[in-house]
Amino acid sequence: MTRLTRRSTLKVAGASLAAATVPATAAAAESDDGWTVVETPVDSTLHDVAYTATNPHAVAGGGLVIERTATGWEVVLQGGPTGNGNDLYGVDTTDDGERLWIVGSSGAIGEYDVTTGNLVDRSAPNDYTANFNDVSVTGPAGEADVYVADDSGSIHYSFDNGKEGTWNYEVPGSGSGLNAIECYADGAGHVIDTNGKVFATDDGVTWNPIGIEDAGVTYYGLDSDAEDDVYVSGGNASVFDYTGSRWIPESLGDAALFDIETEAGTGYTVGSGGAVFELEDGEWVQNTTPVGENLRAVATGDVDIVVGSSGSLLER
Repeated sequence: MTRLTRRSTLKVAGASLAAATVPATAAAAESDDGWTVVETPVDSTLHDVAYTATNPHAVAGGGLVIERTATGWEVVLQGGPTGNGNDLYGVDTTDDGERLWIVGSSGAIGEYDVTTGNLVDRSAPNDYTANFNDVSVTGPAGEADVYVADDSGSIHYSFDNGKEGTWNYEVPGSGSGLNAIECYADGAGHVIDTNGKVFATDDGVTWNPIGIEDAGVTYYGLDSDAEDDVYVSGGNASVFDYTGSRWIPESLGDAALFDIETEAGTGYTVGSGGAVFELEDGEWVQNTTPVGENLRAVATGDVDIVVGSSGSLLER
């Protein structure tokens, strides 16, 4: 299946062709819906995955970054930004796909140039060393606005490419952990916390609550494509669709859904026990998968990729 999301189209112009020429590696099993298990060089949890200007990259425990190459998935970074092996939880790319921003435990932040292999350590902004759960960046390589969400309820942001002395922070809610953040344009995006709140910004600094009332589940995944086009996934296989004026809830079963990615009525949400649900013409349909591991993140492109626990990786 070939599908380019907004993020793939805007940030990875030209990269999808390169990705399409990369063969799947060491297929161990394939489901009826076309998901294939692919061998990876890690056995720790793969927490996030993203397309870049070169190839897809994924991040894992122990500070590992792996890349999908012509010969399979390979480790391209070890130890994380600081070299201390901090677990890596979140990734995002600049609009041109040339920089992969990575974040993780103990204040780890790194800016990785996928075209040269150079890594710049941006860790511990203002000496802050909380666990950073997710990152969102807008703008081109070297000139990015950077937003980092932590497990203490703070959003750390820099409008000068994460340079030292340019970081500030905001606490949009009550101090509950922030699981995911995404900006769909410069200064505009959304963040979710573990206390049932979604916040929106249109200036990159002020975050206002927009729901979700009485949801009763923990939020894990976020897809922010516009002010009136937002999806949130969470516990009890819950999916919430924001239209700009109201949230539309839907329950897909009993799995925890850790990530969600949509575009123009298509996409995926993935979660515990090997759960993958596909959005087709506005309807969610469960896919069969050949794994039972918890699936943590999904990236869509010429090859759709899902990553999860124990180094598990699926391609379609």
